[in-house]
Amino acid sequence: MDASRNRIETERLILRPPEAQDFEPWAAFAADAEVMRHMGGAQPRSSAWRGFMTMAGAWQMQGFAMFSVIDKSSGKWIGRLGPWMPDGWPGSEVGWGIAREYWGKGLAREGSIAAMDWSFETLGWSEVIHTISSDNTASKALAKRLGSNYRGIGHLPPPIDMDIEIWGQTRAEWQARKWAGERE
Repeated sequence: MDASRNRIETERLILRPPEAQDFEPWAAFAADAEVMRHMGGAQPRSSAWRGFMTMAGAWQMQGFAMFSVIDKSSGKWIGRLGPWMPDGWPGSEVGWGIAREYWGKGLAREGSIAAMDWSFETLGWSEVIHTISSDNTASKALAKRLGSNYRGIGHLPPPIDMDIEIWGQTRAEWQARKWAGERE
């Protein structure tokens, strides 16, 4: 795997594949009931480990998965976001999850813009979706700010096994917004 191909820097963030030292903050993130409220609920450490290893394994086997989000100013792991498409998923997703202490700073938007660019340009995806719990108003607002539109109700496969809203856009829609200067 070409590490430079899989590293993105934005003004405030570094997006890179998960590394072993990311597990402790990942486990704390997964244990936070408020952070995980719309993502299946708080997880015990053993479940967080499985999720972490699943993400690392997807990078190894598929060449993509969600990035670890690193705060440039502190070097801290602050979340995970990016492309995600496990078997049975309703489409090619760019999703996000940021640690609670970093909410409200525009970091999910900043990272998601970079991850969507990367997914369209590097992975060649023709569309991106976001699977969002129907009561997650903050993520729906972010999806709208990214230019995505509500596409209807979908279902996530087991073990998640829940109905969600699907938001998304095509590569052409994303590029049209980029050239119109609407994303910055």
